[in-house]
Amino acid sequence: MLLHVLLNQLIRSGTLKVTEAGGRVSTFGDGKAPFSALRFHNRAVARNLPFNPSLYFAEGYMDGTITLEEGGLDEFLEITLKNYGHLEKHWLFHLLAVLSRQTRWLAQYNSLRASRRNVAHHYDLSDRLYELFLDRDRNYSCAYFTEPHANLERAQEDKKVHLASKMMLDRPSLKVLDIGSGWGGLGLYLAEAAGCVVTGVTLSEEQHETSQMRARRAGLESRCRFLLRDYREEQGRYDRIVSVGMFEHVGRRHYDEFFAKVRDLLDDDGVCLLHSIGRCDRPGGSNPFIRKYIFPGGELPALSEVFASIERVGLIVTDVEILRLHYAETLKLWHERFQANRAEITELYDERFCRMWELYLKASEHSFRHQEQMVFQMQLTKGIDVLPVTRDYMVDWERRRGADAVRAAE
Repeated sequence: MLLHVLLNQLIRSGTLKVTEAGGRVSTFGDGKAPFSALRFHNRAVARNLPFNPSLYFAEGYMDGTITLEEGGLDEFLEITLKNYGHLEKHWLFHLLAVLSRQTRWLAQYNSLRASRRNVAHHYDLSDRLYELFLDRDRNYSCAYFTEPHANLERAQEDKKVHLASKMMLDRPSLKVLDIGSGWGGLGLYLAEAAGCVVTGVTLSEEQHETSQMRARRAGLESRCRFLLRDYREEQGRYDRIVSVGMFEHVGRRHYDEFFAKVRDLLDDDGVCLLHSIGRCDRPGGSNPFIRKYIFPGGELPALSEVFASIERVGLIVTDVEILRLHYAETLKLWHERFQANRAEITELYDERFCRMWELYLKASEHSFRHQEQMVFQMQLTKGIDVLPVTRDYMVDWERRRGADAVRAAE
């Protein structure tokens, strides 16, 4: 059976036991921890799994045709993802990888209409869902852990401080464009902490409504406006542009379009800060499960692709930071909150939805722990002399604002 051939090739460390629908039991690995045991409840699972493991395992887990009998998702994902590199030697892996690269462009056509549809698929879910697992400020992106065991509120406040430190907020009333402004947390912070005049754009109707309401309640309507608009439709010039957790939805075929629009919207002495999930290795396709069920149209860029596009449109990279395990810790805390509120989320949706989201959160966490995913923060300008020649201004901002972040998280 092809599945047995692949599992023998894949599982070198850790132990995976598989019980098939007919009762056959097979064990793979070195007999050492971590341990995981799967049961297949119909014969089609074992037959189909080798041809798209990520998607077919996810669908089997969601539908209950695959169940975990020993260990949880943590153990199973640690075994499979830590060993995944061994599959690269198998011919089927090569074939699937080639097909994925060849068809990658099909999943990346993010026109205005397609982008709105893709955003609605994920971000226009019940507002209550996001309340139940995000921090109070509803930051749905990688937190920044200045201390190893910081809580989610503190780490997300520190993230906003860290982002702002790189934007060179050196004078009041700077015009800021927030591309993919979410529920408005970062824009409201920039307006309140630095006196910026912020325009946030989002394609999510739920996020747009919430962010407008938050600006009214905070008394920041004159400094913070949120628009239901694609960034490609925006006009004018801005002193600062920031984008957090949105670039993953752009798609490789649209990178030049994205950076050209940033160039056109940015003042000659302006600064852009881009925060995105990326890949540490070469360009590749997106996870089939994530693409189909969680983020249609999404794509994680390799830095080689990002730099090449920036060079083509004539912007200058002035600073890059790689955040390695910060997102793994963020996802772990999101999953803990999701589990703590699982009963209410099941009432909002159903058991299948909860299993899908458990797998999404846990698989994403382990991708950051055991595979080639990271987060990068990239600073861009039009001119080589726009910013100071040292990074002291970043450190100074974080030292001044760090105490404020601690108080806000308490």
